[in-house]
Amino acid sequence: MDNTRTRFNALLLLLIGAVLMAGCGAAAIPVVSTAVPPSSTAGVTATPALPASSPTYTTTPSPSPTHSPTPTFTPSPTPLHPLSIEYLRQGEYPGSDIIIEATLEPGANYARYLASYLSEGLKIYALLTVPDGEMPPSGWPAIIFNHGYIPPSQYRTTERYVAYVDAFARRGYIVFRPDYRGHGESEGSARGAYSNPDYVVDVLNAMASVQRYPAADPGRIGMWGHSMGGYITLRAMVTTPQIKAGVIWAGVVAPYPDLVERWRRRSSGGSTATPRTGGWRTALQESYGSPEENPEFWNSISANAYLADLSGPVQLHHGTADESVPLEFSERLYAQLLEAGQIAEYYSYEGDNHNLSNYFSEAMLRSILFFDKYVKGE
Repeated sequence: MDNTRTRFNALLLLLIGAVLMAGCGAAAIPVVSTAVPPSSTAGVTATPALPASSPTYTTTPSPSPTHSPTPTFTPSPTPLHPLSIEYLRQGEYPGSDIIIEATLEPGANYARYLASYLSEGLKIYALLTVPDGEMPPSGWPAIIFNHGYIPPSQYRTTERYVAYVDAFARRGYIVFRPDYRGHGESEGSARGAYSNPDYVVDVLNAMASVQRYPAADPGRIGMWGHSMGGYITLRAMVTTPQIKAGVIWAGVVAPYPDLVERWRRRSSGGSTATPRTGGWRTALQESYGSPEENPEFWNSISANAYLADLSGPVQLHHGTADESVPLEFSERLYAQLLEAGQIAEYYSYEGDNHNLSNYFSEAMLRSILFFDKYVKGE
């Protein structure tokens, strides 16, 4: 009985195995083999079998990474602001031939003309005086005369500064007094001196035009400036080396931080600053920060930071009762000039005003003698 049951169980097991081998259960549990099939080429590893229900994927090998050098970033140079001294130095100021527009009533010993020249393609008018008598072999020495602020619409070439021009002209100097663009009949817009370089450009072109004038000695050029014209004169003298000497009366010659924080042009005849909103001070600070926040920028537009490069000696004059431009502007510049090792003279006039009306003759004589020494070479 036991043997019969044993044989029966064995037959039953054989029958179950046969059924399984017939495929009833083989696909239910996939078997993955990592063995190399006998037909495989030596050295090649067979891809493991995937379940029949899985999709077939074709993979593309990734290319070997290429190690390019890290690019070096070179920032573009910051554009120079048009007010900066370096910007002015990079400019070209060819001037032009001086054209005589009209002959005016002559002076005591000199001829007077309404003249014109070109500055950046603009026709700029000017007052020209030429000494009478025998011209020196090299030509007459010349003074570029930079007038102070006058409302552009009120400006007239033949008005204002008559006594000043006369004094230099009588002494044997060509005097060339440019109007600046937008003043009187001159072409262009009068955008102001402290927010853009226009007037300095006009003066540098005026100097180049005088150097081309047949009666002038191109190597003996001086520059005189009053108030705003003093600001222009100082900037011109650190821009070009061709100005032999400069004389400045009541000049706006402080560094830009002082112009921003401590000075406003006063109203005509008034004793208080003209109230103004916005303007160039606000625009510059909004773009570049305050002088405390960005001293590098404010130095770059201040002629005072370039006094080591001054083209020649400077003489300063200022009245102690000047209500338009602070006396300390000239005092500070004088100290800076000496510190920079420059030849400088400074004269203050007790109780005198912005135009040095009370000491005009004394100040003018000092100015003439200074030019005689450093421009004429006497």
